[in-house]
Amino acid sequence: MTDFAERRTMMVDTQVRPNDVTKFPVIEAMLTIPREDFVPASRRAVAYSGENLDLGRGRVLLEPRTLAKMVDALDIQPGDLVLDLGCGYGYSAAVVARMAEAVVAIEDDAEMAAEAETRLAEAGVFNVAVLNAELPEGAPGQGPYDVVLIEGAVEEIPSSIADQLKEGGRIAALFSEGSLGVARLGQKLNGRINWRYAFNAHAPLLAGFSRQRGFYL
Repeated sequence: MTDFAERRTMMVDTQVRPNDVTKFPVIEAMLTIPREDFVPASRRAVAYSGENLDLGRGRVLLEPRTLAKMVDALDIQPGDLVLDLGCGYGYSAAVVARMAEAVVAIEDDAEMAAEAETRLAEAGVFNVAVLNAELPEGAPGQGPYDVVLIEGAVEEIPSSIADQLKEGGRIAALFSEGSLGVARLGQKLNGRINWRYAFNAHAPLLAGFSRQRGFYL
């Protein structure tokens, strides 16, 4: 029988702590949330692998290192309202929910959104609202947000999402730049998001987050 608790500890000790993730709430959340419960049954055995895990339907579960470093950089506080875009089956939302006051998790696949809601409830996570909506639309009716976390690569951030971030709020995203992927942390100041480099990482490009191409005659 697989000892998932042991795997969870090994994940934190070999993939999270050695990558400069030092905040106790992040470590505690990743030691506590059962990652194997937020993947398809056929992928439970590889839930703790050190790579992005294909969940199907165009969604991945970010590798532990990437998610942990993004969450660590966001410095989520107990009173924060978080927007989680592309939540998949809800793992990231469950992790963040242990640090924040509440999480609004968006998934554009209706079946996956329903499954995320069920799995979060089964895990005893009750401060997450899962909404089935297009990712670039976010959930303006629930915002504005202190923190925005994007679960996949982007080429640009739609203004619809930037507008939902509070003044002074933080946002983390993986930018796809050719064959490279760069994680950046942004903060909204004077109505504009100022970005800084965080670390290198990669993930599939999310639908709706591609750069708008011009038309040439």
